[in-house]
Amino acid sequence: MALRVLDSYALLSFFQDGAGAEQVEKLLARAELGGPKLLLSVVHWGEVYYTTMRRVSQRAAEEKAREIATLPIELVPINTDLEIVRQAAIYKATRRLAYADAFAAALAKMREAELVTGDTDFEQVDGEIKILWLR
Repeated sequence: MALRVLDSYALLSFFQDGAGAEQVEKLLARAELGGPKLLLSVVHWGEVYYTTMRRVSQRAAEEKAREIATLPIELVPINTDLEIVRQAAIYKATRRLAYADAFAAALAKMREAELVTGDTDFEQVDGEIKILWLR
């Protein structure tokens, strides 16, 4: 089954009707109908939470957390998968990626999934992992 990894850019774009929001909406609709499965690391769930909390409020962050729970997205716990953590550490050590972004790239690589993002920092790993660019 085809897999796609969402990063926080993708979800925040969807929630804020930003660049690529329509693409993310279509991916969610396809996943709901049995299309490619969508994955989200708990690290990026946390990024969506803290970004919403900083920009709006903790109440808004809690609302987004509840909304994410209703979407056809599988949360991936990173703390129990040392191969993903190792790969994230390698990306952090060898690329100019934020540590959270290194987890999205590592999850995509380890699961042979396509990363969904609009964050140009991921250009550093384009070619090593598949990327669906949000525009």
